[in-house]
Amino acid sequence: MPQHYAEHGQRALAEGRLQDAEKAFEKLRSLEPGVAEVHANLGLVYFQEGKFEEAVSALRQTLKLKPSLTKTDSLLAISLSELGRYNEALPGLETCFRRASTDPEIKRMCGLQLLRVYSGLKRDRNALDTALELNRLYSDDPEILYHTGKIYGNYAFLTMQKLARVAPKSIWRYQTLAEAHESQGAYDSAINEYQQVLAADPHRPGIHYRIGRTLLARSHQTASSSDLAQALQEFQLELEINPSNANASYEIAEAHRNAGQLEEAEKLFEQALNGHPDFEEAQLGLGAVLTSLQRPADALPHLQEAIRLNGANEVAWYRLSQVQRMLGNDGERQKAFTEFERLRREKSSREAVGIEVENPEEVTKQQIDPGAPK
Repeated sequence: MPQHYAEHGQRALAEGRLQDAEKAFEKLRSLEPGVAEVHANLGLVYFQEGKFEEAVSALRQTLKLKPSLTKTDSLLAISLSELGRYNEALPGLETCFRRASTDPEIKRMCGLQLLRVYSGLKRDRNALDTALELNRLYSDDPEILYHTGKIYGNYAFLTMQKLARVAPKSIWRYQTLAEAHESQGAYDSAINEYQQVLAADPHRPGIHYRIGRTLLARSHQTASSSDLAQALQEFQLELEINPSNANASYEIAEAHRNAGQLEEAEKLFEQALNGHPDFEEAQLGLGAVLTSLQRPADALPHLQEAIRLNGANEVAWYRLSQVQRMLGNDGERQKAFTEFERLRREKSSREAVGIEVENPEEVTKQQIDPGAPK
């Protein structure tokens, strides 16, 4: 008779018929209350059903009868965590997550529960360390990425709260507020906070550049020529403080290019690339200037380098097709233009289904030139 219930319970569990498995193992428990594996199987069924109180009882009885069942210990800890009994769950979860021999899926579950437990116990540093280890072990797991991202965001928030508490008038506090306002499109507030930084430290690198970028962003909303002119002044002030700021050189160069001042643009794009050869947008900008100056042979290596840096940039392929046409390389021109069209179609498809994600820009992105085929 016990064998019948054991076989029926195992078969039902394997087939996902949890209610049938529960009934079979409960009957088997009444017949063989001293067998640890019976309680273990019943605890597993309760666990899968989300009946965590019952799972805790069954799994504790299992360990009382046979303490060596490590998977049972892990499931018990997870069940306790699900019930919000974090202090009880913590030792078992830590052991499970740190044990090298733990089954990978159980280890993953323990790690996720550890994030929950550490957060619930306000042990934020432990939660952060666990998040880093989970990302190392399961780098492409979307659930892991979601939960660890929340941990990083919470830790960053708490750190910024502490900054506001311990140094409310510091340049670091002002810069934090400025960057937050800028990211939210509150450009006037961002500029005010950046100016607070400069009031405290007039020669602080990077701040004039950030003000310039904020003014540029505001000019796109207001179509203000005044904002654009002020932005260029800020980029120039940045170069006076830090001549090696490639982003500032690039922004001034791009403004000159758009104004048709090609010789000035060429010098500044070259300045941006000096020491920063992997600056993709500057390679593209310089390639465009040299093309406009009717120097396609000089433009070619810059466009090829931009493609080496980022083969998915449709602007680079379009400009390369222009240069190859000027050089009389019809076969290469067609290959470049075909790739440009392919990338443009892919981008249009992503935009059509709403999955084209715009990343925050550190510099003005190069765009398809006016007159490009649509």
